[in-house]
Amino acid sequence: MNLDEILRAGLKAGATDVHLRPGKPPVIRVHGELRVLDNTPAIEPEEIDRAARRLLNPSLAARFERDGGVDFPSMHADLGCFRASVFHAQGETGLAFRVIPFLPPVLDRLNLPPVIERLALEERGLILATGPAGSGKSTTLAAMINHIARSRRCHILTIEDPIEFLFEDHGALITQREVGSDTASFAEALRLSFRLDPNVIMVGEMRDLETVATVLALAETGHLVLSTLHTLNAAETVNRIIAQFPPHHERQIRYQLAQVLRGVVSLRLMPRADRVGRIPACEVMVTTTTIQRCIEDPARAGQIPEFIAQGQEVYGMQTFDQCIFTLFRDGLITYETALRFCTTPVDFEIRVARELPDRVPPVRP
Repeated sequence: MNLDEILRAGLKAGATDVHLRPGKPPVIRVHGELRVLDNTPAIEPEEIDRAARRLLNPSLAARFERDGGVDFPSMHADLGCFRASVFHAQGETGLAFRVIPFLPPVLDRLNLPPVIERLALEERGLILATGPAGSGKSTTLAAMINHIARSRRCHILTIEDPIEFLFEDHGALITQREVGSDTASFAEALRLSFRLDPNVIMVGEMRDLETVATVLALAETGHLVLSTLHTLNAAETVNRIIAQFPPHHERQIRYQLAQVLRGVVSLRLMPRADRVGRIPACEVMVTTTTIQRCIEDPARAGQIPEFIAQGQEVYGMQTFDQCIFTLFRDGLITYETALRFCTTPVDFEIRVARELPDRVPPVRP
């Protein structure tokens, strides 16, 4: 098995991800869909084991044996950088690679609403990017860090697992630390961060209670903190954070979160109507005074989506369904895709019938 040749063929086919499993041919993801890489045979388990050993240095090999899986950046000459994952599955070794662009992304090229640029320039508080795996959370945070570096003279500290993009300082000072090589964990790196004099801190993921608690404390003490969660929308994000803590702390955490949370950007990637790549659907919550009250009062938490929808014109907020309707109206996604990804399909159908009656597909006999 020639790993570089497989990766090269995947890139040529437009893949964002390449998956290698014992006894199967390589599988790639193109425009969000999985398919077998053309003209490639099944890979023997021994070939994957040899490739994994070549990729892992002693430190990574020790983590792999201890944890059963490890992620790390992997440079391949003439091909670029990948986020590599080596893992155990059913007693055998598997490999996965995600393509990482050479340069950090730029916000205004990601088809995201302009309010995200304004959120990135907050002086302090907490901003979260949320969504399922592969929805664009890391890309969005990287673009926000890139935007901050170009806009503010500040110290930006990133804590990542693994480091994906190498940022240029521009007018800022950027310190990038990697879990596993520069620090043992997110929590340990955050404990030290108080001594490093950062203005902005990016935490790749809030994985445990200690990390969440430290992030809230950092945001409360004048830092701007950006992080991610695997939650589907803003309301679920608020509930997930609060649920991390013991019940007797709920009132305190609700108040603390209401004070520090500046916004939540939730993402879903959808196939474009022209089938050339994918486009993000994006829910954006900006923490207004009204939404602060909803966070503080559990009886009002269910009203958050309603206030997001009402805040579209004044604050630039939007629900998923508002975003998806706009993308459909502009011809960027199909009717079928919109129904598949929107939160309330019936409401979408009613709105299209009311506002875009000529775009309603004919009823099939």
